[in-house]
Amino acid sequence: MLGGLLSASVALAQIPPSNSTPGEDHTSPAEAHSQGPGRFGGPAPSAPQAPGVNAANLPDISEIGIADVPAAVPQIDSTPAREDWPAYGRDSNQSRYSPLEQLTPDNVGKLKRAFVYHTGSKPGPGQANKWAAETTPIKVGNSLYMCSAMNDMMRIDAATGKEIWRHDAGVKYHSIPYTAACKGVTYYTSSTVPEGQPCHNRIMEATLDMRLIQVDAETGKLCEGFGFGGQVNLMQGMGESVPGFVSMTTPPPVINGVVVVNHEVLDGQRRWAPSGVIRGYDAESGKFVWAWDVNNPDNHHQPEPGKFYSRGTPNSWAAMTGDNELGLVYVPTGNSAADYYSAMRTDKENAVSSSIVAIDVKTGEPRWVFQTAHKDVWDYDIGSQATKFDYHHADGTVTPALLVPTKRGQTFVLDRATGKPLPEFPVVEKPAPASTMADDPRSPTQPWSDAFPRLAFPDLKESDMWGMSPIDQLYCRIMYRKARYVGEFTPPSTDKPNIEYPGYNGGSDWGSMAYDPESGIVIANWNSTPMYDQLITRKKADALGLKPIDNPSYNPAGGGAEGNGAQADTPYGIVVTPFWNHYTGMMCNKPPYGMIEAIDIKTKKVLWSRPLGTARANGPWNMPTGLPLNIGTPNNGGSVVTKGGLVFVAAATDNQIRAIDIKTGKDVWSDVLPGGGQANPMTYEVNGKQYVAIMAGGHHFMMTPVTDQLVVYALPDEADTKH
Repeated sequence: MLGGLLSASVALAQIPPSNSTPGEDHTSPAEAHSQGPGRFGGPAPSAPQAPGVNAANLPDISEIGIADVPAAVPQIDSTPAREDWPAYGRDSNQSRYSPLEQLTPDNVGKLKRAFVYHTGSKPGPGQANKWAAETTPIKVGNSLYMCSAMNDMMRIDAATGKEIWRHDAGVKYHSIPYTAACKGVTYYTSSTVPEGQPCHNRIMEATLDMRLIQVDAETGKLCEGFGFGGQVNLMQGMGESVPGFVSMTTPPPVINGVVVVNHEVLDGQRRWAPSGVIRGYDAESGKFVWAWDVNNPDNHHQPEPGKFYSRGTPNSWAAMTGDNELGLVYVPTGNSAADYYSAMRTDKENAVSSSIVAIDVKTGEPRWVFQTAHKDVWDYDIGSQATKFDYHHADGTVTPALLVPTKRGQTFVLDRATGKPLPEFPVVEKPAPASTMADDPRSPTQPWSDAFPRLAFPDLKESDMWGMSPIDQLYCRIMYRKARYVGEFTPPSTDKPNIEYPGYNGGSDWGSMAYDPESGIVIANWNSTPMYDQLITRKKADALGLKPIDNPSYNPAGGGAEGNGAQADTPYGIVVTPFWNHYTGMMCNKPPYGMIEAIDIKTKKVLWSRPLGTARANGPWNMPTGLPLNIGTPNNGGSVVTKGGLVFVAAATDNQIRAIDIKTGKDVWSDVLPGGGQANPMTYEVNGKQYVAIMAGGHHFMMTPVTDQLVVYALPDEADTKH
């Protein structure tokens, strides 16, 4: 049984330690936190310096009150023009549902490539491969708007792929954090610039080097009235940083005239990393409106000169969801800096980590918080975008609801006005394993959503250990016995490794879910990939050469996000690997490693469930087997569901895009992509013809081939079909 045998869990490979000489900055956390601007208010004298943290060398932006924000023009609603895809998840609900029905299970087998567009962004000579475009284009009128992995923006003809304009964002290689990615752009219509004038319609993006940029949708030229010449410096108030420590990869939502920005902070670096602050800006002028700074919750202003937002607070890197009717933005958070050690976190941080936080866009004040993991030390940050929908109760009443997927495979269904679970989807606090470390106690309970089907398999057993031969299986059994594993939420410790299952790439990640509002069917693809973690002493971390990104001996080729981490300013570093056979690169748990399923939200029943991804491009030692066995590979990137009865999804590490019959769960069409499809596909219509687009940009983390190609499909013209 070769199969997927390799999980491109190779994707989850261990980050190699730096070759630098041991010796870390041993400033104590208390000293570091108290040094203020001298330590964090400007460039670190000893840190590797390069232009580009504030890439455009932009001045600071002024602050205005919400009363000075112009009345907003209605933006993307829940039912945009049927032929368009004007937002990252298509509509304001982020449903990933299209009402198009030209393509059906009966004719989709005739789908052919209509065109391929090259973004021009991929690793250059001498550059380590950090590319993972993850891009979903948007479509308005007859144009596609999109961004490259390095934030260049472009407009192309939606029927031919001809480039109409390109905006060079000027992002430099040294600004790439762990991954060069841009998930999408935002389409915005001005309330102050008349129709027909430049920058009435705008394209906006947030960049890897922390800028907010607006260009004219018609010409691609910078909107001079926004910020400073079309750009806003988002490093203002952030304090000390270095290129790549903080970055942005998701399209910023606009809610009632306020554009809300979040950003990722590189995992595993130090306790006093840059802040995870969430901020709102006037979408017209780019002026600052408010901030939500976790440890300064009552101060929604920009920091005064010499001050900065509180360090090391939970950051938010996933796509946010806006709610114009309720005046809220739903922010998916991660945990505080130093992911695997929580003893130094504040009560305020513990209250909002790994949560959905609903922030009032007029004030920056949280209206409610729902937490999905308490005192998270497993990197269970929420990577998925929440989906809005209306839930119809049995008594005929309707509740505005929110669908919240997690890496745990738990899916929470909330009242989006209050944050409370719907009565039909109760959340139960269940006992959780106790800590083995006296200085870092765990929460006695954790939240479980028992009514919604879990996107995960049962707890691991030694008998589940798997391999290509009895020797391989024995190796994995020995690893299992050497580790501590008492089910989900097994706590990390220093005395032995712990098995983390689901792993931090488990459940649902940035692909999120697709929801058909007509049928009430949810489409979810998910991962089953355990991790093998261990806390290590500071002395051991130094011996391994683990350095934070702002240390002059940091090894940028090491990545520093999804593997071993220095966790400077704390007593412990972390060693993280997949739970796999280190010789063959095969996961120790038996396949499948990736699944896709359809769930009826009314009955809470799984309609069908199946492995996602074949073994054709996977195998031991990262050697493709070429076998078409549908064993289920790790997958990242989501799906699209259409009124025509189809699900389109790529995501898996077999580098294929496929169409699935939503009624049966069976493949009815597929095509091999030039690179990995670790992005969300989209579909649109031009001149009566339906197209399907997928960014086949590949993914260094998933170890799929990296390209710069957007691949677009359509049915052939009648003449071609007859021929």
